[in-house]
Amino acid sequence: MVYFCCMIASLALLAGGIKHLGQTPGTGPAIILPIGLPWLAAHFRLDNLSALFMVVVNLASAAASAYGIGYCSHLPEPRRVTPFYPLFLFGMNTVLIADDAFMFLVAWEFMSLSSWLLVLADHKNAENRRAAFVYLVMACFGTFCLLTCFGLMAGGEGAYSFSAMRAAKLDGIAGFLVVLLALLGAGSKAGLVPLHAWLPLAHPAAPSHVSALMSGVMTKVALYGLIRILFDLHGHVNWAWGAAMMVIGGITAVMGVLYAILQDDLKKLLAYSTVENIGVVVIGLGLAIAFKGSGEKTLAALALVAGLYHIVNHSIFKTLWFLSAGAVITATGERDLGKLGGLTKRMPWNGVAALVGAIAISALPPLNGFVSEWLIFQSLFKGPSLPHWAMKFGVPVVGAMLALAAALAAACFVRAYGIAFLGRPRSEAAAQAHQVPATMRWTVALLAVLCVVLGAIPVTITDALSHVVTPLTGVSFAVSADLGWPWLSPVSSTRGSYSGTVLVMTGAGLCAITLLLVHGFGTTRVRRADAWDCGHKESIPESQYTGQSFSQPLRRVFCASIFAARESVDMPDPGDNRPAEMKVRIIDPIWVGLYAGIGRVVDFIADLVNRIQYLTVRRYLLMMFATLVFMLLIVAVRQNQ
Repeated sequence: MVYFCCMIASLALLAGGIKHLGQTPGTGPAIILPIGLPWLAAHFRLDNLSALFMVVVNLASAAASAYGIGYCSHLPEPRRVTPFYPLFLFGMNTVLIADDAFMFLVAWEFMSLSSWLLVLADHKNAENRRAAFVYLVMACFGTFCLLTCFGLMAGGEGAYSFSAMRAAKLDGIAGFLVVLLALLGAGSKAGLVPLHAWLPLAHPAAPSHVSALMSGVMTKVALYGLIRILFDLHGHVNWAWGAAMMVIGGITAVMGVLYAILQDDLKKLLAYSTVENIGVVVIGLGLAIAFKGSGEKTLAALALVAGLYHIVNHSIFKTLWFLSAGAVITATGERDLGKLGGLTKRMPWNGVAALVGAIAISALPPLNGFVSEWLIFQSLFKGPSLPHWAMKFGVPVVGAMLALAAALAAACFVRAYGIAFLGRPRSEAAAQAHQVPATMRWTVALLAVLCVVLGAIPVTITDALSHVVTPLTGVSFAVSADLGWPWLSPVSSTRGSYSGTVLVMTGAGLCAITLLLVHGFGTTRVRRADAWDCGHKESIPESQYTGQSFSQPLRRVFCASIFAARESVDMPDPGDNRPAEMKVRIIDPIWVGLYAGIGRVVDFIADLVNRIQYLTVRRYLLMMFATLVFMLLIVAVRQNQ
């Protein structure tokens, strides 16, 4: 009943978001409620940006809720999930319509704390408790940064409404700190490197439909906060910040996909893939800021459309893959790639849907993932035209990083899909896999159809997104202006054009012609033969490629220096019946170099502070007296001034 009601509510909010998308700026519905701080009412407003993200949030929420109807009975403790699930959806939607800093932060905390409780649902697992702790620490850090950011924008007058913040001018150190704190606060929730540490821990710990929302939707709410601050409330960000964001996005994309390639845990692989896609989006946002700060508003609109398009696309195909992973876990009880295999025959719906999602997430045409990354590349091609040497030299480097990330993402999901769904079962659990309930099958099927549709009609989507970027960039822009529908032509009328509609129609026509030729002129006799066995027949599934063997070349090329990857083989002596064993040691440089060091510093400071508990009464009185004298000195200095 909880999931059904959430599905109905999400569909209603989805319809409301679609209805208000494309409205004239400044005409969206607004309301002021007498709640919140005593001197500040609660402001809520729905504009084009909020409406777009409301569509993103509630499309995935409706899918996850419908999926949850069939999935909830498989949870170990479903009553630890159902009370907080609707609160999580409520928090995300309230963030989108909040029109003052106080309500924004209250909703942000609502979203963070409810999702923390969902991560902690299976609290008996020590790994889940650790994941929840890390997530809570990072959430507190992000909220503290955003609180300080809004405080700087509010100024000494304490004008916490967004309309007052838009009118305020931020110069010098205040403007610098606002951008920095926004990147830290929203970036920690979105998963920017090196603030991504909680994603690979929290997403696998949460139930699969919650993981889908945390990865596919909650990270987008964080990007909404970043866009709201940098493009709307601040509005005058220097181009250098855009260049810095492009570099951060490029590093995030490459590091995220390298992390993903090394994973055998299916949900952890998907979590790291989210890091990669967040990096792709931030490249587009950074490029938009660089163009806008340099006066190239049309190119800024193109880059922002590309970033928003990838936000929409990622929310769909990442939700699809997490829900498919949940179906695999439900059917087999396993999420280790080394214990899966052959699932397409036993779970054909999920197998086909996951294949569509893998093609989309690998940015291959004609699906939706290709269109948004293609638009980002088109925007990057115009980057060197800016009169800044940092952009002239930096844009090609970021473009190479984006291309590398796209190629590695394709390899990553060839590995994930091939090992999990193709071949022969690698364990008894995979061999006994069963079909999942109908709601779980239909949900992933509809998401797979959306991946095709958003890739086939990209002009319809980009024209809708142009209504969102117009008030943010100050220019009206349509990426089909040169050649018209259905061609995307953001660069010129003679190059850079692409039509997903024509490509899909051509592919469908070629498939139809092939079927007609085969069935019209080919033999109708059914022939059966064994699958290709590489020249020798093996009856044991261990003879197949494993996930580790697939990723070994990439691990040796890219990870030997970055992750200090080392391989060792334990080969028993002649006559010893022990099996040979190969071990791979990988060090997370960010965790070891950054977070472990911070943890040691915190422990050291805590030990020093802990000594205060064991002082004598005289020393406590002396501390109180010294504090009083110090405060009196401050008052005296201020009065003299």
